[in-house]
Amino acid sequence: MSSNRLNQNTLRSGPNQTTAANPDSIKLTQTKLGSTNNSSSNLDSQSSLINTISVPAPLLYLNGISPWASIDETPNKLLYKKIEVIIEKMQDDSGSGVTIRTVKSFMSKIPSVFTGTDLIQWIVRKLDVEDTIEALHFAHLISSHGYLFPIDDHILTVKNDGTFYRFQTPYYWPSNNAEPENTDYAVYLCKRTMQNKTRLELADYEAENLAKLQKLLSKKWELIYMQAEAQIKVDKKRDKMERKILDSQERAFWDVYRPTPGCVNTTEEDIRKTMRMRRTDHPNLGFFRSKPKTNKPAQSPLLPHSPLYSSQPTTSSQINTNFNQKLCEQDEVTTLENLRKEKDFLKRRLERRYVKVSRVSENYTNYFDQYTEFDPFITPADPSNPWISESTELWDMEKSPKDIPQRRVRRWGFSIYELLKDPCGREMFRRFLEREFSSENLRFYEVCTELRYATNKDIVAKVEDIYNEFLAPVASCPINIDSRVMAITKTKMENPDRYTYDEAREHIFNLMTRDSYNRFLRSDTYRDCLASAKKKPSKKY
Repeated sequence: MSSNRLNQNTLRSGPNQTTAANPDSIKLTQTKLGSTNNSSSNLDSQSSLINTISVPAPLLYLNGISPWASIDETPNKLLYKKIEVIIEKMQDDSGSGVTIRTVKSFMSKIPSVFTGTDLIQWIVRKLDVEDTIEALHFAHLISSHGYLFPIDDHILTVKNDGTFYRFQTPYYWPSNNAEPENTDYAVYLCKRTMQNKTRLELADYEAENLAKLQKLLSKKWELIYMQAEAQIKVDKKRDKMERKILDSQERAFWDVYRPTPGCVNTTEEDIRKTMRMRRTDHPNLGFFRSKPKTNKPAQSPLLPHSPLYSSQPTTSSQINTNFNQKLCEQDEVTTLENLRKEKDFLKRRLERRYVKVSRVSENYTNYFDQYTEFDPFITPADPSNPWISESTELWDMEKSPKDIPQRRVRRWGFSIYELLKDPCGREMFRRFLEREFSSENLRFYEVCTELRYATNKDIVAKVEDIYNEFLAPVASCPINIDSRVMAITKTKMENPDRYTYDEAREHIFNLMTRDSYNRFLRSDTYRDCLASAKKKPSKKY
């Protein structure tokens, strides 16, 4: 592997990962980049931001990025600056950029494209990359951030062949856009479905996204449809070639923010890097802390015959003492500024709403719609409610395992809690698990629940009995738990209490929820019970 390996971690490394500049590190960086030659171009020094993990301060100054950058800049913004410097060089019209041309096909023209081979050759030639694989990897990273894209594919990658690519317009660059809303994505998908063109046909995953958005944004879908129609009218006024280019660029923009399944959204913020940059006490914030501003007038150098010369410190200890005092004063000013910025940042976070009220209200609405039939205040019980009448027919019906109301069986499908809460549902679930040879899981869950409410004098004996029945090497009904849970349980058994088997109980309950319960709902047992359940008409107010 070559020394100037361009991996994604290096490309993402921001100034918060820089080290103190020293002559040795600068010399090593120049040796790696092959830039010791005096005739090397400025582009080589630009690429040093990406080719090195440790970027000394002088190199940052050479590339137009101040090491005293604001801590409000996110890692992604710093990354975009580095990429855009190279993209501008690629698009140079003076002849030093990538060759962009219009290609004639059988019955049409493909405007403003370049091939993958041209791009890789340019990177090898201009960025001083020795290996073609390195150049291909670097081009792939740039493409994954949406700065260039294939014209006929949703997957943002680069191939070293004759595949055609196109540069993204700066309007759609990630540095100029925030995270787009679902409404904008719905307008884009709706607009493509309204245009009867093969190149604008939705992919399978886009059709699924459109169906989900149509359900989610059903109340404002008419407005979305009107916006899509208005955008189509504006597009029809454009030139055919211009419309082709804009359609491909808009598609590439959404391929970045709504990638195909299996691809990564590169615009997402790394919360660890962001919070590390916002910390005022982090050791790597030296280049990000603001330099204290002083309004002192410039002083002329003191000469030996000056009257103030005699009052200046002469010994090394005095000079060091004064220097340390000045450093302390500067640190106090810097700390106050950083604390003020942190206060403003936390204040903005308090004002930000992290939960969408519309989403919460929608979940509540769905929940109450689901349980409306089982609320006696909304849907009267049939027969009458024993608490407000003299009849106990409802209680007798609940005890009988024969005539089970259909709405009671439907409730078992809401969650496993509803199933286990109902005695008839629990018994039917037990019979199903016996046919599946996993009834010991439900039995273990029940005895662990009983242990929680056992008397203090019976706890030690019950813990021992549960272990011998379910967890011992020669247990009569062994259950399947992992080694981590088994180790925690054995540690707790040294001092047994009513919560000794909580981890094992939760593990078995999750296993039943994910596996056994779902198979029960799909089984013929539940379906037959649901079909044969006695259905009685209910009356709503």
